[in-house]
Amino acid sequence: MSAPASAIARDTVAATPPARRRLSPTNLRRWQNFKANRRGYWSFWIFLVLFGLSLSAELIANDRPILVSYKGELLVPVFVNYPEEKFGGFLATTDYRSDFIQEEINANGWMVWPPVRYSYQTVNSEIPHSAPTQPFWLMGAEERCSAYPKGVDDPKCTLGNLNWLGTDDQARDVLARLIYGFRISVLFGLALTVLSALIGVTAGAIQGFFGGWTDLLMQRFIEIWSSMPSLYILLIIAAILPPGFFVLLGVMLLFQWVGFVGVVRAEFLRARNFEYVRAARALGVGDWTIMFRHLLPNAMVATLTFLPFILSGSIATLTSLDFLGFGMPPGSPSLGEMIAQGKNNLQAPWLGLTAFFSMSVMLSLLIFIGEAVRDAFDPRKTYR
Repeated sequence: MSAPASAIARDTVAATPPARRRLSPTNLRRWQNFKANRRGYWSFWIFLVLFGLSLSAELIANDRPILVSYKGELLVPVFVNYPEEKFGGFLATTDYRSDFIQEEINANGWMVWPPVRYSYQTVNSEIPHSAPTQPFWLMGAEERCSAYPKGVDDPKCTLGNLNWLGTDDQARDVLARLIYGFRISVLFGLALTVLSALIGVTAGAIQGFFGGWTDLLMQRFIEIWSSMPSLYILLIIAAILPPGFFVLLGVMLLFQWVGFVGVVRAEFLRARNFEYVRAARALGVGDWTIMFRHLLPNAMVATLTFLPFILSGSIATLTSLDFLGFGMPPGSPSLGEMIAQGKNNLQAPWLGLTAFFSMSVMLSLLIFIGEAVRDAFDPRKTYR
């Protein structure tokens, strides 16, 4: 290569802009601080794995096969409701656990079952004792298979048909209800936390930015609203309205958003007179643009540290209402309902212990994550 050509190549390489970083130096430092808290970091991944598994609950615990090959046709009963007529029966809902359906499918193809062959509402009619029954690993082989016609040699006495964590007082599989109940609890907590944050952050931003009479009137309203007995009001409204996921979400949202207002309001009161805000006003930038584009990112730093704790509190509140009978509709998989069953069936300690252990693990993981998030956004660690 000639000298001019090599010089041009060097200039081209030098002029090439560096690769754009995905994270700013500040956010990269926060992520490193989050990872430095090993307990919170691993709790975050464990919680994500558990939540991901619960999102695919239909593929883990279900009374329908995941995949069926019948007469050369592939069917997915876990997602599609096929009538019994499809398998030579009547025009009715297909019970894939019945002997007739299983023999028909096995004679003309095959099927793949989930690891647990029960859904949260499936009643096990082949339990060895009256419900509630203990986990199968606490019983001998002959005892756990005694309800099947051929006993231990019965082909239906397999791990998928056994109750890993026993059954409740209605002969429903505890493990299946635990998986579905975990999903409902986390989804409810996430929805309540996000909606509460949206309302609370907006209210706090308006108060802190405009100040004056706006701040005074809204602050008096929040003081009155927060002084109301929220638990009793929740119980009264939940007893009047028909139970449901969105009804309960709306009722709890009435009071949950108040906790975000004070933090955001204080941040906006502190930052609204900064030089960059005055410069934006001098350039003619609108108030709402200044609030949500320039001030809000700084105010959200303090708010984000509260989110894991608000999430854990939302889950605990839902569990408490379910325990009292004012939560989800009857029959819904719920950790609170499982705790209530443990209280009502002291002779079946696996019910209460399973629910208590699940709640303890879930709330502990969220608390550890919250501590790690707090350390990540600590300015003494981020800007040192």
